[in-house]
Amino acid sequence: MLSVLLFSFCACAVVNKWDGVSQAKELQKTGQPAEATVVQIWDTGMTVNNDPVIGLLLEVHPTNGEAYQTKTKALVSRVHIPQFQPGAVLPVRVDPKDPNRVSVDVYQY
Repeated sequence: MLSVLLFSFCACAVVNKWDGVSQAKELQKTGQPAEATVVQIWDTGMTVNNDPVIGLLLEVHPTNGEAYQTKTKALVSRVHIPQFQPGAVLPVRVDPKDPNRVSVDVYQY
């Protein structure tokens, strides 16, 4: 029984690492607010509780600085997928130490 629990815990940690959930949670707390335009969206093949983890190519528009493109992943409710189509503008959080680390600000859409 203990081995099953240990395996389950490790599997959850690996899934969090792969789907970017832990990175997104961290950036929600520490990231700088910005806006980003969706350039491209794709299916990563991963789901969490039947909700897809999607890949996004974003053009980030920081409040001070020039726009740039970066890729990220986001766990999105199936109901909210239409809000993530190319051309959509999303609130994001940007890592101040590494601007290529971006998380969709799920609390603002």
